[in-house]
Amino acid sequence: MLESPPLSLYIHIPWCIRKCPYCDFNSHEAAVSLPEKDYVTALCEDFDTELENLDGRKIQSIFIGGGTPSLFRAEHIANCLDHIRTQSSLATDVEITLEANPGAVDESNFTGFRAAGINRLSLGIQSFQQDALAKLGRVHNDADAHRAIAVARNAGFTNINLDLMHGLPDQTVDSALSDLRTAITYEPEHMSWYELTIEPNTVFYRRPPQLPDDDILVQQQDAGHALLAESGYRRYEVSAYAKENRQSIHNINYWEFGDYIGIGAGAHGKLTNTNDGHIVRTRKHRQPQHYMASSMSRLAEKSVIPEQDRALEFLLNALRLREGFDINCFARRTGLPFDTIAKQVECMVNEGLLLHEGERLKASNKGYLHLNKLLEEFL
Repeated sequence: MLESPPLSLYIHIPWCIRKCPYCDFNSHEAAVSLPEKDYVTALCEDFDTELENLDGRKIQSIFIGGGTPSLFRAEHIANCLDHIRTQSSLATDVEITLEANPGAVDESNFTGFRAAGINRLSLGIQSFQQDALAKLGRVHNDADAHRAIAVARNAGFTNINLDLMHGLPDQTVDSALSDLRTAITYEPEHMSWYELTIEPNTVFYRRPPQLPDDDILVQQQDAGHALLAESGYRRYEVSAYAKENRQSIHNINYWEFGDYIGIGAGAHGKLTNTNDGHIVRTRKHRQPQHYMASSMSRLAEKSVIPEQDRALEFLLNALRLREGFDINCFARRTGLPFDTIAKQVECMVNEGLLLHEGERLKASNKGYLHLNKLLEEFL
């Protein structure tokens, strides 16, 4: 039987100062002024249409992403969160994250974000080296990166994630490790360290930069994982590392196939209906002007996940977690018996790609290195 899983909320603010050449997110370069008030009004209206999907659940985490949400003034972020608190119930320990670009840091605004209830900040550092930042087309420089962390701490943030990338154009192993060492000196509670990938519909896809070869990438990854572990950061997901008890509640809910409401231009959602047994995915209108102008419905797409696809969708997420998943969770979140995947699991265990330990399944070290191959076995 399907259970009603934990519920999160994703809020998308689509504007940024300049679109990065590797970015395939729904983001739009900001004009001279942003329609902050109108957009927040649309967000609040959008949220109200989703109230029935709460199904009596408290919201356990909120993630405000983009774009660059820190371009909005704190008063507008506060108004949005106040409306959500009025219309719904938040968990007492709710995690509320806001993404910020070091090139859009205002000290008073950061203090306002903290006062509004933001208790986790995610800073898109990417690199502390000016030449790498220039090649990535970032709007901030190395000094901005250092300043942003100091401003965040001064504003009272005690839960900070730093986004860093490796596999950058012409990047050496030493250069990749230098970024990590610099980040570690600031003792962030969480780090996201991920490889630059070239995505369709980006500038880098049309004009690919010279990226490190596979041997250098492997060396970067092996040395980086060791350095992070030595420094007290446990790898709990493919690209996520945290100090003890500092894992991202919001992202873990994604990876455990939990539910989330998505509001904002282009925002995606995933919802479980225990009454009809359906699991649906939703998407809102992508263009900000269209989204704000929608007087009838901001919903652009709603589709039921076919029952035969549920197992793979669950595994695509859950096997990213280093500790894998409880097989009873598989049944509760998909509504499918474990027998659905039992034969493939047995095969993967025999090949040394999966570990079956009591009631838990997780990728072995070998399986984690070849996660895509492992997942292909469940197609």
